[in-house]
Amino acid sequence: MAFESVDALQRTLAETVFQYAADRKKAAGRALGTLVEIITFYTLHTWNLRDHVVIERSVPEFANPEILHNVEFSLHPIQARHEVEISPLSLPLTAAKIKRHLPFLHETTVKSTQALSRDAVKRNATILVESETGPVIANVDTLSDSNCRLIVCELSTDPFAIFECKRVGVEEGMRKGPQTIEKAKQGAYVARSVSSLQKVRLRNGQFQGVMEQPDGSFRTGLYDEVLREVIDSSSAVELAGFILTVGVVSNHGNWFTSDNRNKELRVLAQSYDWLLFLTDAGLSQFIDRLLLNPTPELEPAREAFLASYPRSSGTNRFTKVRMAVDADEALRSVLHGARSRG
Repeated sequence: MAFESVDALQRTLAETVFQYAADRKKAAGRALGTLVEIITFYTLHTWNLRDHVVIERSVPEFANPEILHNVEFSLHPIQARHEVEISPLSLPLTAAKIKRHLPFLHETTVKSTQALSRDAVKRNATILVESETGPVIANVDTLSDSNCRLIVCELSTDPFAIFECKRVGVEEGMRKGPQTIEKAKQGAYVARSVSSLQKVRLRNGQFQGVMEQPDGSFRTGLYDEVLREVIDSSSAVELAGFILTVGVVSNHGNWFTSDNRNKELRVLAQSYDWLLFLTDAGLSQFIDRLLLNPTPELEPAREAFLASYPRSSGTNRFTKVRMAVDADEALRSVLHGARSRG
């Protein structure tokens, strides 16, 4: 099934999946936001970046640590990587149980969190402890009835990249009001304040990149050129304080066919280093196969989604943080397959 826009997709979700909700459209909109976050996380997974990821972490402004900004995904250098085999497996799999298999944590108080719950819901990027050098995270790698293999990574405090998910534009039935542009401005402010590579607009409209060196001198040039040079650099000095800022954008309406991009999109495009776009066709195809005309391989993910949005109270089993084990396997399989075909 093809949808001409995200608005049409949201209407269909409201009518077919969230028909019980008091505000069907709002419920469908929130679900779309969750799906964009999930697509982003599992895309990072297919890029072999999962073990670098911390979810919903506060990142300080560059050289201004008193001000922190919460970001959806931050990617950190790995200082050490450990493989942990737990057998026999007893659920829930808590941080305390994982700690017993990691000698370097024996004298450390870990968080009261679960990497795997009693009802088979895994927690992506489980933070076991926050050390002086950075977070220690665990990800369930493989799982059977009797044993579990985890990857535990000691990460550096400072990230090298952040990913934020943004739905921009004006939803059907809404007037163009301050709320949409203000959300874009919030994301733009974070994108332009966390990295050592600063962006300055010149009189001709171009952006100049400026990065202070340890000796107080300045490295400067056209922003995109300096950005590419820094990304390609292997110098720890040049990379200190640098954070690549990435926005993942889904848009209401066909922004990519319009000569006049909306104000929100312009603000984001001029602030993030990179913007990755989820096209209407791509997003609708994924949701169609997941929910509206489910394919067999995504059936576990569909069940987890519906269990997270029941008519009465329920437990989240389908978010970027908490994901049902069988849904996780289905999403990994489908997205890895899509990458290999692409």
